Amino acid sequence: IFYTTSRLGIYKTLFENLKGADGKISAGKKMFCALTAGFFGSLIGNPADLALVRMQADTTLPIDQRRNYKNVFNAFSRIVREEGVLALWRGCEPTVIRAMVLNLGMLAPYDEVKERLNAFYGTKDTLSTRLTASAIAGFLAAFGSLPFDNVKTKLQKMKPDASGKLPYSGIFDCFTKSISREGVTGLWVGFPTYYFRIAPHAMLTLLIQDTLTDYFKKLKANK
Repeated sequence: IFYTTSRLGIYKTLFENLKGADGKISAGKKMFCALTAGFFGSLIGNPADLALVRMQADTTLPIDQRRNYKNVFNAFSRIVREEGVLALWRGCEPTVIRAMVLNLGMLAPYDEVKERLNAFYGTKDTLSTRLTASAIAGFLAAFGSLPFDNVKTKLQKMKPDASGKLPYSGIFDCFTKSISREGVTGLWVGFPTYYFRIAPHAMLTLLIQDTLTDYFKKLKANK
């Protein structure tokens, strides 16, 4: 929740400050807002994401390899104690890139599609316009971010072998080995499941964001 609200807050703040005198903002500036919000939001949320991935992966590991974190706070303290503070940002590179791609596919297209539909139909953010724009944004966000989500998960789940060597040295090594082992299409393995997890979330987030924005604008205007 904190990660989502932080990136939406950063995006909206940048969006409002970059508007022209006519109240419009270019597609390029929308993309800049989305990428910047994704970058900073992912840095804030990476430790919690790392703990979540490891806790979910524990049940798939042999008993002797499980970390057995009691809760997220126990995970944080043990990661810092056993691996160092910087380990909280393990897998940070793909997490950041994933978040930036997710935002780029979700936030910028949503506002851009709304503007184009409003101009075409001569309306102003009707429910059907928002639903159409959010559906397109949800698909783009899921499709663009899945490869980075797969790599992020592999990096965050990895454990050293008997000699202490990790299976991947970084994001590019993980991408290369994954493509060599599974093929390019392997980067989109599980897309239907991922889509039905990401797309509805993206749609609801965008619709709720617009509803709250409208509410607070009316509240401010009535003061």
